[in-house]
Amino acid sequence: MEKMDQSLISIFNMDMEKPELLQTMRDMAALAGVLNELSDKESFQAPKNVLRFIRILNLINQEALGITDRIENEDTLFYRYRHIYGYDEEMTIEYVKHLIYILGKFNWITKTAKRIKMRDLGKRMMDVLIRLANDSLAYYMNDEVARSLFQAKRDAEISEAYDDKGISGGNKLASMIKNVEEAILLLIERELEYLADRNALSQVEVIHQLMTELEMKMVERLAKFETLDQELVFASIKQRGMTAISEGTKISLGTINKILKFAHIQETNFIETIQPDLLRNFIVQSFDPPMGSDIPNAHQILSFMEQGQYEDENMEGLWVPIKFASPLSPTAIVEGIDYIENYEPITDEIEEKMDADFQEIEEIMEEKLEEVMGDSKWQMTKQMIHTEHIEKYLAEVEEAGLDELVIQAGSEKWSDVLNGLIGVSALVANKKADIDEKANRKLLGNMEKRDWRWTDDEQGSYGIRKRGK
Repeated sequence: MEKMDQSLISIFNMDMEKPELLQTMRDMAALAGVLNELSDKESFQAPKNVLRFIRILNLINQEALGITDRIENEDTLFYRYRHIYGYDEEMTIEYVKHLIYILGKFNWITKTAKRIKMRDLGKRMMDVLIRLANDSLAYYMNDEVARSLFQAKRDAEISEAYDDKGISGGNKLASMIKNVEEAILLLIERELEYLADRNALSQVEVIHQLMTELEMKMVERLAKFETLDQELVFASIKQRGMTAISEGTKISLGTINKILKFAHIQETNFIETIQPDLLRNFIVQSFDPPMGSDIPNAHQILSFMEQGQYEDENMEGLWVPIKFASPLSPTAIVEGIDYIENYEPITDEIEEKMDADFQEIEEIMEEKLEEVMGDSKWQMTKQMIHTEHIEKYLAEVEEAGLDELVIQAGSEKWSDVLNGLIGVSALVANKKADIDEKANRKLLGNMEKRDWRWTDDEQGSYGIRKRGK
């Protein structure tokens, strides 16, 4: 924390005539020189040639770290490349010699009659390039939403590695907040797409997990920067950060809840009569639900119907809501006209009397509090997750394998199996059942006819036992 109270080491805060700053800029010029020399070759613009260049740098770097044997000359480097990465017709001894010449020209390496040796400048510059390439690879392995969250997480990690040590890592706190805000906008834009993808649940769960991790990271980073003497600037950044991460967590959790709720709706039985009050309440609630709510609006309901769970479900069509006006009687029309013609607005001030409403406090003994809260939580869970079939089957057999349980309590359809797994998870989480990962129960037959598979057959062999009261 003492280092955080001091000014951070930054090139933007140094006197231009400082020798340390000038030497740093010479190093940057050397890096730019190497890349510029190599980019003069047209073939270097191809991504595969960039990869070959990075691989050569990595081989030289490994030798400098003592991981591999010494590199005597270009031939040693050429054949070591071929031994590790295989035959490549584009990788020639002439290319290796040209690369060694460029690296020597800008003082990254020294070449003697018996050895090619890495200089300190080369070690640092190669580390920068390799880290940059690996960071980019990890970045592109995520989808669009997760990329912004990944970059925000890297901003927090870089801030820890640099700012906490007294070296400026750039405006990483502001960058982290900006990346979270961009991820939220992308998540809002792609919410309908996630709902229309039957396999999107795991992807949204990854996004929510990143949001949760970032929330802890952001609180930690904000606490670190509160020691700096920048209260006015910091206040607005802190407010932006906490608002963004709170909104992001709410939206990602709301998307997960919608996916689960839609999966449960598919199991609901159709009714032949319409209950006007319930339908009216649903229309009001789904007209404009708040952001992050688990209540779906009309577009989200229609997007979920694009999953193609059954034949012709995602058939192209047009949904047009219409409303027919009720006929008015002549008497009602006359009364309406009379009301409009003789209407007199009230101009007197309205006096309101507020009557205090005191309710008696209901007390619960401390030893019964956990039992009451547990029962209440379980009843709320059962309102969202249907566990009746699973509880009924467990009551009959006492113990069953996970594969057997989800199929016997439902069917072999993918949606029924998903609902069954959610129900088992709810029972175990609420201590209504126990799971034995070493039970090694047998899987049911007809594996070929299923449109789904266990990631690992061992998961389907877990034992599920009903817990006694």
